[in-house]
Amino acid sequence: MRLALGADHAGFELKEHLRHWLEAQGHTVSDLGTHSPDSTDYPDYAAAVAQEVARGVADRGLLVCGTGVGMAIAANKIPGIRAAALNTTYATELARRHNDINVLALGAREVAVPLAEALTKSFLATAYEGGRHQRRIDKISQLERPS
Repeated sequence: MRLALGADHAGFELKEHLRHWLEAQGHTVSDLGTHSPDSTDYPDYAAAVAQEVARGVADRGLLVCGTGVGMAIAANKIPGIRAAALNTTYATELARRHNDINVLALGAREVAVPLAEALTKSFLATAYEGGRHQRRIDKISQLERPS
């Protein structure tokens, strides 16, 4: 799978771990930064990853900041993106199956490495169910269009 990966300074260390872990599993990872623990602005990285996913350059995106919340908020401003900050495998699985999330935001201050790996694995392995959920995704897409 082609993945776009981004983090701010709070998520840098976890992003680095996940990048190596994902590459070892055979995924193609585009690391869009940050590339150091120096202070940065999370919207820059959220936008870069979300745009890669929205354009189809990446199949899915993974963002890491302190809580995941700011990254998810910023990523969701890009049309076509459905990002969620999650910290349970159950919620991650349902977010993929029912909401077709295409960007997962993780909180490096909220989840330890083993949980981050489990969440990412669930995010990548779970398919969207479609069916009755599609009309809701269509309604979300309509919200992105100016009225």
